[in-house]
Amino acid sequence: MGIRLLEYIFLFYFASHIPITLFIDLQALLPDQVYPNVLKDLLRWYAEEFKDPMVVDPPTWFKSFILCEALVQMPFFPVAAYAFFKGGCKWIRTPAIIYSTHVATTLVPILAHVLLFPFPLKPNAGPQTSKERLTLVSIYAPYLLVPLMLLFTMLFSSTYNSNSKVGNSSAKIKRQ
Repeated sequence: MGIRLLEYIFLFYFASHIPITLFIDLQALLPDQVYPNVLKDLLRWYAEEFKDPMVVDPPTWFKSFILCEALVQMPFFPVAAYAFFKGGCKWIRTPAIIYSTHVATTLVPILAHVLLFPFPLKPNAGPQTSKERLTLVSIYAPYLLVPLMLLFTMLFSSTYNSNSKVGNSSAKIKRQ
């Protein structure tokens, strides 16, 4: 896959994450009156349709992930979107590595919870069948897969990885 195509995927991911975070995810933390009914209805529809009670009645551990999203990730989204829109910005490498490892780490317990937790039927129904669980996993999966793609791109792409022959030869000179 070409590096520019990956950058466009990352651009779309980060640009789309801004309204998702502001209008959907932060509803778990902010007072109810902050959001118009249309956004609250959208969240309730999503929770019912995809059997995701965590977004309407989030456990404390899930709220802590949303708090990290608000305070750590959200400020990074426009910066990353700009970097990948522009393309080839080596300065994004370290922040992107930090971001991608953080997000991938948070998605592991979320996916494990979706797959293994015995969700109740009331007050907010969670997934009960394998199909419902896999459907919900498929909604969360891009938030694991794209950060992993980002991590591997930052680590192994010659566009973003500054380990080049020039860099290696200067390191050899310093050791002598």
